[in-house]
Amino acid sequence: MRTVFLLFVAFLLINCGGPEPRKPVKVKSGSFFKESVERNKALLVKEEALIQELIKKDTLHTYLASPSGFWYYFETKNDTATYQPKTNDQILFSYNALTLDNDTIYSMKDIGPTSYVVDKEQLFSGLQNAVKLLKISERATFLFPSLQAYGYHGDGNSIGPRTPLKSTIELHTIIINQDSLNLKTPIQ
Repeated sequence: MRTVFLLFVAFLLINCGGPEPRKPVKVKSGSFFKESVERNKALLVKEEALIQELIKKDTLHTYLASPSGFWYYFETKNDTATYQPKTNDQILFSYNALTLDNDTIYSMKDIGPTSYVVDKEQLFSGLQNAVKLLKISERATFLFPSLQAYGYHGDGNSIGPRTPLKSTIELHTIIINQDSLNLKTPIQ
C-alpha cells in the first residue's frame, strides 16, 4: 500500500509541473525584411539612374537636388517673395502627375486647386516636401523616384506600383500660421 501511495504522489508531482508553452511552428529570421530593404535599394538606384539620364538629356533646364531625394527645376521664379511654406501654414496649389515619359496620369484640371495645411494632411511624401521649396507664384517641375511618390502600392487608381513621377507644381497662396512667423520681441 505504501508503494502505491508513493507512486501516486510521484505521479501527481510529475503532472503538476504546469502547462508547457507551445513551441512556435515557424520561426521568423528577419530575412524577409532584409530582402525587402535590398529590393528597395536596388529599385532606388535604378530609378535614380533613369532620372539622372533624363536630367542629362534636358539641356534647357537647370535641375536642383532636394535634400529629400528628388530633383526639380523652376519654370517661374518669384525673386521678390522671400517666404516659403512652413508647418501649419495653409496653402493653395495646383499640380499634375505624369510618367517620366511625359504621359499624363492626372492633369492640373483633373486634380483642381488643392488646399493643404503643411505637414498636417496626407499627400505623397515628395509632394509634401516639394511645396515647401516654393514661394507664392512660383512654378517648378519635380522628378520623384517611386519611393517619394506612391511607392509599392500606387494610388489605387491610375498610378501603378513602383511608378516614378514627374509633377509640375504651382503655389498660389500661403495663409501664414502665426506660429510660423516666430514672433519674438527683443529683450531690451
